[in-house]
Amino acid sequence: MSPDSSQSLHEAAEMPDRRPLIAFTWLWVGAPLAYGLYELVRKATQLFTG
Repeated sequence: MSPDSSQSLHEAAEMPDRRPLIAFTWLWVGAPLAYGLYELVRKATQLFTG
């Protein structure tokens, strides 16, 4: 192993796990976006079908 790769592995081990934060952020943005798209499709169907 080269010194650079072992140093980067050591730095990665010290970083906190941010996967829960990333998942929460996707939900924070994705849930209202999905609801808005659902409402858009629902209203557009009402508009064009009468």
